[in-house]
Amino acid sequence: MSEKMEDNVLIVKYGEIAVRGNNRKFFIERLLRTIRKNLDDIGDFYVVKEQGRLIVEDRGGELDFDKVIPRILCIMGIIGVSPGVRVRNQELDNLKKVCAEHIRSIGADKYKTFKIETKRSNKSYPLESREVSAAVGEYILDEFPDFTVDVHNPELTVYIELRNDAYVYSELIKGLGGLPVGSSGKGIVMLSGGIDSPVSAFMMAKRGVEVEGVYFNSPPYTSERAKQKVVDLAERLTMFTGGFKLYVVPFTDLQLYLLENVPHDKLTIFLKRAMTRVACILGERDGALAVITGDSVGQVASQTMQGLHAISAAATMPILRPLAGFDKQEIVDIARKIGTFDISVRPYEDCCTIFVAKHPETKPKTSVIEKIESKLTELDRYINEAVENAEIIEL
Repeated sequence: MSEKMEDNVLIVKYGEIAVRGNNRKFFIERLLRTIRKNLDDIGDFYVVKEQGRLIVEDRGGELDFDKVIPRILCIMGIIGVSPGVRVRNQELDNLKKVCAEHIRSIGADKYKTFKIETKRSNKSYPLESREVSAAVGEYILDEFPDFTVDVHNPELTVYIELRNDAYVYSELIKGLGGLPVGSSGKGIVMLSGGIDSPVSAFMMAKRGVEVEGVYFNSPPYTSERAKQKVVDLAERLTMFTGGFKLYVVPFTDLQLYLLENVPHDKLTIFLKRAMTRVACILGERDGALAVITGDSVGQVASQTMQGLHAISAAATMPILRPLAGFDKQEIVDIARKIGTFDISVRPYEDCCTIFVAKHPETKPKTSVIEKIESKLTELDRYINEAVENAEIIEL
């Protein structure tokens, strides 16, 4: 059987990765693996590198764009995808016919103005880019008499890319951008079940950080449905991360110990310091380089600058707070966009909300907090027990 001269492919474009110098190959390989993993369960696909692009083809038959595109658009590091046609016969007469057929396939009656834009990466091609564009444009005018050329603001732009093969397309569907997950190391996110922390995890994943999570479970004060909400949030995040490791830490005994032994107005600070210590221990075991939180400066009592300082002092690794300068509405908008909002607002309490002081201290002094904590002789034992009894859920 002879090889098809034209077939549908998906052209995948990446942005920041292209300027990564000597590390570019590493980033692209990460991206390739993620694309293949996301497509593995829906067909027999082939993904190859092609001079600054990644090309997805279906080895099982005609490429189903509606099925494939959603699996790729959610991958970090991709700035956009273009449904297109691969053309093995790059002779000018053939390119003209392929472009005309492409316009017919997308609906020529929807457009009045157009332009042809050619990129010649294959420098051995006998014509310059502008010569190809001019010749194909002239052919399109003959084929579609109602069309006119508008090189400044056309309704339709048909792109021709001359590479090892030629590619013809006219649409760019925007992706998330950023860097491939895992290309910037690993972090552990404190996933509370609220609106903020899943957004924080998403934003760090977008910067190439492989994220895993830790959830603090306090039965019977928190319900099984509260835990399931966090599992569902982690599951949702796998759309962007490819996988997610979630630690479910039993926190009831530690929480009750602090409730009985620290001033009530400072309880939240002590709880978050203990959580931070647990997250650091678990993260260090897995090679994480930072703890990630959903803190937004000034949003609640423990997120004042003084509160954040007192909590950070308990950490043994950096704490990243990607939402620090965001207001609540900005965070909600992102949560809606990535599909975590409706899960986060399910009415099940997390462990930080069950023993909240009526008048929590907003300007704690780190030195005072540390002095009180130095007298909590059983705290280390409770923290170690919580770590050792953590449940691991792999998604």
